[in-house]
Amino acid sequence: QVQLVESGGGSVQAGGSLTLTCAASGFSYFYYCMVWFRQAPGKEREAVASINSYDRTSYADSVKGRFAISKDDAKNTLTLQIDNLEPEDTAMYTCAAEPGQQYFSSRWCADLSNLPDLRYRGQGTQVTVSS
Repeated sequence: QVQLVESGGGSVQAGGSLTLTCAASGFSYFYYCMVWFRQAPGKEREAVASINSYDRTSYADSVKGRFAISKDDAKNTLTLQIDNLEPEDTAMYTCAAEPGQQYFSSRWCADLSNLPDLRYRGQGTQVTVSS
């Protein structure tokens, strides 16, 4: 059974940094796409960063230069490093994963604005940024 558990959220002041971690258990696929989503109250869900099993990454324009997604296959963890936080980054951040060769492709995994609900997703970790 696949389980994704996020941690690392918190309340920070603008300009600060956070490191979000997603611990994956039971996830033993070779081809996959993993994504960090966020959703603020009253707003639509937004995919902010993705990475595939070949470490190809993609970022939403709103976070380029401030967010960095990475993974540690040995530890089965997905990380989102967030620097220079802005109040607009306040949201619930959720990691999600979709296994399968057809979803691993750069075309699918990098198309952040068109990603559907992925097969596996965690419960989320809250990030609150004050000005």
